[in-house]
Amino acid sequence: MTSLINTSRPPVFCPGCSHERITLALDKTFQNMNIAGHEIALVSDIGCSGLFDTFFNTHAFHGLHGRALTYAAGIKMSRPGLHVIVTMGDGGLGIGGAHLLSACRRNLNMTLLILNNFNFGMTGGQFSATTPPEASVGSGFLNQLERPLDACQVASAAGAAFVARASSYQKDLVDLLEQAIRFDGFSIVDMWGVCPGRYTKKNKITPASIGESLAGLSPMTGVVEANIRPEYGTQYRELSSALKPANTPKGVAVNFKPLFSNRREVILLGSAGQRIITAGEIICLAGMSAGLNATQKNEYNITVLRGPSISDLVLSSDPIGYTGIEHPSVVVAIAQEGIDRRKGLFAKLGPESMILAVKGLVLPDSRARVHEIDMKALGLKSQDYAMAAVSILAGMNLILNADMLKQALEYRFRGSALEASLTVMNQCLTTS
Repeated sequence: MTSLINTSRPPVFCPGCSHERITLALDKTFQNMNIAGHEIALVSDIGCSGLFDTFFNTHAFHGLHGRALTYAAGIKMSRPGLHVIVTMGDGGLGIGGAHLLSACRRNLNMTLLILNNFNFGMTGGQFSATTPPEASVGSGFLNQLERPLDACQVASAAGAAFVARASSYQKDLVDLLEQAIRFDGFSIVDMWGVCPGRYTKKNKITPASIGESLAGLSPMTGVVEANIRPEYGTQYRELSSALKPANTPKGVAVNFKPLFSNRREVILLGSAGQRIITAGEIICLAGMSAGLNATQKNEYNITVLRGPSISDLVLSSDPIGYTGIEHPSVVVAIAQEGIDRRKGLFAKLGPESMILAVKGLVLPDSRARVHEIDMKALGLKSQDYAMAAVSILAGMNLILNADMLKQALEYRFRGSALEASLTVMNQCLTTS
């Protein structure tokens, strides 16, 4: 098996950093196991250990500090055939301690490699969860106030079934990594090493002293017999397969032809209480009635009935991979709060875009066409503005038409709510 090292971006660490030894050892492990790059997902944390995802030609995910195990769990559950390996420093270990405990309790088949150099090396050499109290670090005396975390003891107590403590310099490191990756359950290898960029400038630590320190601790070499139990993913699939399947969601009948053949993006800009989110849902359902794919993303304050309410919609005949709004076809401006929230959007609009705006609102300068709606002349209440705007779009055959809108309303509402929405629709279709 050939090396999986990414030659276009090879490993680069400070001279003498133990992380480089671990990188090469992990690559050798992959070769010995005859694992191809597409069979591996490397999930990295922040810090120097967070560079690992760029050093290998494998699937990779780079996440937030301390959160790597959560992403890895999702990947492993959705793609159980992958070898999922997490690289995390002692900084991320402390920040994500609760996630470590969950991973140990859960026993999902993935491997955590802790690159433990006793400090936050990338950000200035501050103390971490594993810094000895006698060490001199970039955060003053704080490490003297806390007891360092023994990751292996914690992992074993939390239920991890494979726990190993090792030196980054020991000769059998490749064999140990292979045992951990092959283990059917959650495995953790705590590898002690040297940080020449920060830690060793003030603290005397060498490969030999690391070996001496490890020799004075209770050995942690792999399988923890008391914690052996079924692997989480396998057991989950067995138990869930015996459950009654959930009811299939009600489908949207495709009864119409789409009004366009490519992607359309729509933004609804309103305020709380104007039923912006519901109006966005109606547009999506109308698009689905013509066989289109649809996505909806919403933005609103956590406060009740206060602040902007915005809905970003994408309709497309092709699958939608990216849900961001880049070239909106239509911007529906219903309230000043929504306009002010997205005021930077308007300068990017070209003449191919249209703004459907309630009369009296102040719009930022743009090159888009503007179509005003006099809601007061229609005698509508503020909470009906969004529904009215959607109806006017349907009357203009923009994005949707009247038949598509009617089906969407009948799908979404019942009883008096349906009657009220149809009344608004019929009133506004002729004002387009």
